[in-house]
Amino acid sequence: MDQQHGEFGFLTFGLVLLAAAVLSVPIARRIGLPAIVAYLVAGVIIGPSGLAAFGTPESIIPVSELGVVMLLFLIGLELELGRLVAMRRAIFGLGAAQLSLTAVVIGALASAAGLVDWRGAVIAGLALAMSATAIALQILEERGQLQQDYGQRAFAILLFQDMAVVPLLAALPLLAPEGGNVQGSLGDGLRTVATIAGAIALIVVAGRYLLNPFFRLLAQTGSREVMTAAALLVVLGAALIMQKAGMSMALGAFLAGVMLAESNYRHELEADIEPFRGLLLALFFMGIGMTIDMAIVWTDLRLILIAAVVITLLKAGIVWLLFRATCARRGDALRAGSVLTGAGEFAFVLIPLGATLHVLDARQASILTAVAAVTMLLGPLVAALTDALLRRVTRPVDRAVEDFSDAHGSVLVIGFGRFGQIVSQCLLAEGVDVTAIDNDSEMIQQAARFGFKVYYGDGTRLEVLRAAGAVEARLVAICIDNRDAASHIVDLVQAEFPGTKIFVRSYDRRHSLQLLSKGVEFELRETYESALRFGRETLAAIGVDQERAAEVEESVRRRDLDRLVLQQAEGISAGRDLLHSNMVQEPLSKPSRTATALNQEAKEIVREPQAGG
Repeated sequence: MDQQHGEFGFLTFGLVLLAAAVLSVPIARRIGLPAIVAYLVAGVIIGPSGLAAFGTPESIIPVSELGVVMLLFLIGLELELGRLVAMRRAIFGLGAAQLSLTAVVIGALASAAGLVDWRGAVIAGLALAMSATAIALQILEERGQLQQDYGQRAFAILLFQDMAVVPLLAALPLLAPEGGNVQGSLGDGLRTVATIAGAIALIVVAGRYLLNPFFRLLAQTGSREVMTAAALLVVLGAALIMQKAGMSMALGAFLAGVMLAESNYRHELEADIEPFRGLLLALFFMGIGMTIDMAIVWTDLRLILIAAVVITLLKAGIVWLLFRATCARRGDALRAGSVLTGAGEFAFVLIPLGATLHVLDARQASILTAVAAVTMLLGPLVAALTDALLRRVTRPVDRAVEDFSDAHGSVLVIGFGRFGQIVSQCLLAEGVDVTAIDNDSEMIQQAARFGFKVYYGDGTRLEVLRAAGAVEARLVAICIDNRDAASHIVDLVQAEFPGTKIFVRSYDRRHSLQLLSKGVEFELRETYESALRFGRETLAAIGVDQERAAEVEESVRRRDLDRLVLQQAEGISAGRDLLHSNMVQEPLSKPSRTATALNQEAKEIVREPQAGG
């Protein structure tokens, strides 16, 4: 009976968490709030201060932190080591400036308010100066702005904060009122640094020399389950190594991701980890919500709210000052500040440590913890509000550009960046009526200077697509560089405008496979044709006959199509032999029917509107 009861308790545990996630997110989305806020509020409701579905939320946090671990692993996969080295100035320049300046200001205010003495001010300043890595990266990912300039520098600040935790943990015992053995503390600190250096070296060596052969061996088994288990093994193994060395698990996973960024198995790893990352991140945010002690919040509510608002504004203002001189786009400095306002996950490590060292008493530790939690709750709201306000402010001709009354193009082009501009030029050169929309007001103004009529509009919104004439359009050309947004637009067009042909600019090979599975009429990777032409001209430049170079180009194109067919049936790892097999020695046959048919359809769509004006 006890065993059955324990099993039922475990099932109830999972059921309540999944129900909280499933119910809270649609409600939050309905009222325009990020999913993170939904998870935090859901955690408060089901935690000890609400329905008390969980009496010990502290037991959930260690497991849920794996979501942050996997998030940073996936971020690391997107950053090659050379690129990380190139970011060193942002990491150690901006990162150090933000942390030190913010900690000094917050600590000085806490001391001036009489909340803590100077020792407590040091801990309060450092703990609250850090930003929530999971929240900030989630917001940037949802916006599709992590790879933008301000997103990369915001990430550099977060990375520096994670790296700064270890020396801070080593140095904070020196603040203990009893003093303790300072010499011993310094010795412990040096041993910690040596241990960390060894752990980092171990991960770097394993990532560079061992993991590729390891995954190659596993891939030969043909078992997807084994590959998934291996991906989890790598992430959790790297996280455990860094944790044992005294550093954050997230930083260990990030280093493992960076080491695998150039691996042949990068995309396979990304696909295997992604589902676990999403669920565990949701669990993490709900766990943080559960730890908020509402009794303390109600007792010192005024103080906590004022402190949380002041700290939020201070952190946003300091980042804005550090970013404003170097941000190329208007408003990016404010956006960066708004995503870094929430207190970081390590605030819930540093503040309890201060209480253990008797630098903070129980009330001070409780108030600071509550302030950190409230800033976490406010962070996504501030980010969403700032982004919404900036979108309104940066629309100089908002009413005019959303007037689609004269839009009647046979082709609707979504996205007027470099790719969309060239597509539009081809269509206009043939006399095709084109309606082009973009959600970048600065791009629209620049296009107007060159005589292009581009409407303001967000292609991911159904009402914008309707207003822009998607109902009458013969073809929708999705030319944006955001993978998730492009896929969302495909789903909208297929659901609401059946029969309309869809041509899509694909982000990468995995995106191409996703689009093919959706049944789009044509997709093209953004760098594919230019790379083929580049390769052909390179062959010609080193002495290969022009005709032979063209045959080689066509061979690569045909084999790429064959590989796509195999990957659709067998997965991303299929068809690797087609990449390195010898070129045919005889003249090639005609191009693949698939490629020919698709190209012919594109030509017909371009030419047909000419007769109709």
